[in-house]
Amino acid sequence: MKPFKYALAGALSAAAAFALLLGAAPASAAVQVFATVPEWAALAKEVGGAEVNVYQATTAMQDPHRVDAKPSLIAAARRAQLVVATGAELEIGWLPVVLRESGNSRIQVGQPGYLEAANLVTRLEIPARLDRADGDVHPAGNPHIQLDPRNILKVAEGLAQRLTDIDPAKAGTYRANLDGFRARWKAAMARWEQDGASLKGTRVWVQHKAFAYLTAWLGMTEVGALEPKPGVEPTSASLADVLARQQATPARMVIRAAYQNDGPSKWVAERAKIPAVVLPFTVGGDAEAKDLFGLFDDTLARLKTALK
Repeated sequence: MKPFKYALAGALSAAAAFALLLGAAPASAAVQVFATVPEWAALAKEVGGAEVNVYQATTAMQDPHRVDAKPSLIAAARRAQLVVATGAELEIGWLPVVLRESGNSRIQVGQPGYLEAANLVTRLEIPARLDRADGDVHPAGNPHIQLDPRNILKVAEGLAQRLTDIDPAKAGTYRANLDGFRARWKAAMARWEQDGASLKGTRVWVQHKAFAYLTAWLGMTEVGALEPKPGVEPTSASLADVLARQQATPARMVIRAAYQNDGPSKWVAERAKIPAVVLPFTVGGDAEAKDLFGLFDDTLARLKTALK
């Protein structure tokens, strides 16, 4: 019996080694998820539940365009089985370095372990021309897709499918988690759309072109951006031009993300006598935006308060 026992043990060990080579986790292990920004970390926890271990690469107080490819990010990517990124070049300045230096073949672009949220939605503001003189223009369109709740649901569905592809033994769990999230999210969306009806047609300034999906969803109108070009800090002259345009075609408020410098929006707001509204922009952007539901609850509350 001993030779058979040892042969069986050897076969099992070989099978386990083969599974590791393929990048598959043991059935009882949590899937290691590397989320580039807070919204996808929060969504991965909603869809994956107890079956995922989520590493969040950035915080709400960081500009997602400008992140250092620190050794801690590379180490986390080395362990990951799934990277969830926004894509559309949001992370172009740092994520390619992290992926390359990780040496992790499972999570490279084009592999099952790499998922771009922007590929799952209809992108806005795709430029008609590409010229570096126009500033930090994103060729694939505006990447800030998280501020339309309809996009969140589309990404949730794609994420559930990708988790199933990576971890098929837990397919039923991911489907049940998605179904539960979808039901809660649709109920919340109905409430948000009712609450936000008064915002339709409201004219706003934005500090950075980061709110296209939010204003499109709510039917608001962007008068323009305080940045003279995307990614270029406003100057005194450019802000004076904004103020002149405000006097000609008034907007009701000026909006910025929590991570942004408050100087330009305050300057315009004080002189135009309109509210400067700080929005959380993503999960963790303020005390109320503790999760995805809180993000939209607080965003609408802040916009409605400014309108009054």
